[in-house]
Amino acid sequence: MKTLNKIPTGKLERTSSLLKAGAKVGVNYIKYYGNKITKDKNEEEALKTLNEENATDIYDSLKELKGSALKVAQMLSMEKNILPQAYVDKFSLSQFSVPPLSGGLVKKTFRKYFGKNPEDIFDEFTTESVNAASIGQVHKAKKRDKNFAVKIQYPGVRESISSDLKMVKPIAMKMFNIKKEGSESYFQEVESKLFEETDYNLELKRSQYIVEKCSHLPNTQFPQYYPEFSCEKIITMDWLSGKHFSEFTKLENSQEDLNKIGQTLWDFYMYQMHILKQVHADPHPGNFLISDDIKLLVIDFGCIKEIPNDFYKPYFELAKTENLNNAEFYREKLYQLEILRNDDSQREQEFFTKLFYELLELFTRPFNSEKFDFSDEKFFQEIADIGQRYAKLSDIKEMNTNRGSKHFIYLNRTFFGLYNMMHDLRAKDIVINNYKKFIL
Repeated sequence: MKTLNKIPTGKLERTSSLLKAGAKVGVNYIKYYGNKITKDKNEEEALKTLNEENATDIYDSLKELKGSALKVAQMLSMEKNILPQAYVDKFSLSQFSVPPLSGGLVKKTFRKYFGKNPEDIFDEFTTESVNAASIGQVHKAKKRDKNFAVKIQYPGVRESISSDLKMVKPIAMKMFNIKKEGSESYFQEVESKLFEETDYNLELKRSQYIVEKCSHLPNTQFPQYYPEFSCEKIITMDWLSGKHFSEFTKLENSQEDLNKIGQTLWDFYMYQMHILKQVHADPHPGNFLISDDIKLLVIDFGCIKEIPNDFYKPYFELAKTENLNNAEFYREKLYQLEILRNDDSQREQEFFTKLFYELLELFTRPFNSEKFDFSDEKFFQEIADIGQRYAKLSDIKEMNTNRGSKHFIYLNRTFFGLYNMMHDLRAKDIVINNYKKFIL
C-alpha cells in the first residue's frame, strides 16, 4: 500500500478534495441516467453500479483526508440498515485499511514530542505501520524483551475537526432528515467526542481506568499502557497478538467458541454500561482481536461515552416491557428523554409515541429475556425492515424530527455496533444479566 508524505490540513485543501469527489459523483450520475436511457443496464444493475462508483470515489477522497471526515465514514459503515451495501463495504475499510503515513512523517512526530527518533527510544521500531485507521496508525516496537504497539496521531487531525464537520454536516442532515433548528446540540456532541478522541492524554487516562476496573472480567485481556512513552499525539501500550475480530467470524469456529466470545463481549459492555456508567462507544471489529486460546482482546479505547444518571435511569427503565406497556409512565419517560416536546402538535405526539414504542419494543427484546439468540435472522430482519419502513414515510419529512437527548447518539451507536458484532458471531444462549456475577 502506498504511504502518504502529506495530509491536507488547511480548510481550503480539504474542501477542494471533497469538491473533486463531488464532481466525480456528478459524472457517475450522468452515466447512471445514460445507462437507464440507453437500456445498457436494467434499473437494478444501473443503481448498483452508481452506488459502487460513488462509494469508491467518496471513500478515496476521505482516506486521503483522514481525521474527522474519515471517522464519519467509519461511523456510517456501522449503519447497515441505512446505507446501500456498496457504501457499507467500502466505508468499512476505514476501520483498519487506509494509506499510512510515510516513515519520514512518523519520525518528525517523534522528534517534535520526544526530541528523538523512535529508534533512539526503542530497540526496534517498524517504520511501516501495521494498522492505519481514521485518526491514527499503529507501529510495532520492542524494548528489551517487551513488544509494544505505538499509536501515532495523524498531523492536523485535531485542528481540522470543526471545519470537517461543517463540510459533512449538510450530508448528514439530508441522510438522517435532521432539521437545522434544534440540531446544534447533536453536532456539538459529535464534535466534542471527536476532540476527546484526538486528546491522547485523556485517552491514556481513560484506558488505564477501564483496564483497571474490567481486568477481572473472565476471558478478557487488555494491554498495559506506558505513560513514559506516551504524549498528546502518541500512545504506547502492550502489543497483543490475535486474529482480527472480522477474520475470526469468517472462520469455521465451533458454536461453543462463538458463544464464549459473544458472552465475553456482552458482559464487557454490560459491566461498563451498568456499573462504570461509561462505555467503549466504538464497538467495531477493528478494535478487537481474538487470541488463539479464544480470549477477547480489547485494543483501543479512543471513544468513551460517559452516561449521566438523568439519562441512564429513564433510558433503561424503558428497556422493561412492563414500563413500555404502562402508557402514563411511558409518556413521562419520553419527555424526560426529549423524544416528546412541549411544542409538539397532536399529530407529532401520536406519531412519535407510536414510532418509539415500536423501536423500543424491538431493540430492548434482549433485555427482557434471560437468554438471547443473536444468530436469529428474523430479529435482525425486523430491525432492517423497521428502519426502511419509516425512512420511506412521506409524513415524517414534514415533521420536526430532531428527537431525543444528545446522549442517544453514542448510546445508540454503541448498541447498533454491539448487536451487529454479536450477530456476526452468530452467538446463541447469551445470558443477558451475567455481568452481575462480576460486580466487585
